Amino acid sequence: MNIRKNDNVLVIAGKDKGKKGKIRFVYTKGNTVLVEGVNFIKMHSKARAQVKQAGIIEREVPISISNVMFLCSKCNHPARIGYRVLGDGRKTRFCRVCDEVVD
Repeated sequence: MNIRKNDNVLVIAGKDKGKKGKIRFVYTKGNTVLVEGVNFIKMHSKARAQVKQAGIIEREVPISISNVMFLCSKCNHPARIGYRVLGDGRKTRFCRVCDEVVD
């Protein structure tokens, strides 16, 4: 996966198209990501104990990784990510639009 936790992304498809957010968690098994402030659903919950509140709760759910695109912090454009090996042998990610190292 090219996208990692704490990357800024732009939603390019779905009901939240055009929204920006930071990745909170990456689910590698299902190829989904949890983006901050995107893809809310309403859940009806029943009061189980005195601690848990009953009613309608809004909750974020994961979105498919194919529906988000990396947002470069240097050029501020949605971009694809490439990999490059530096001179000292480290493998890093880079923005394919502005050709700057991301990590």
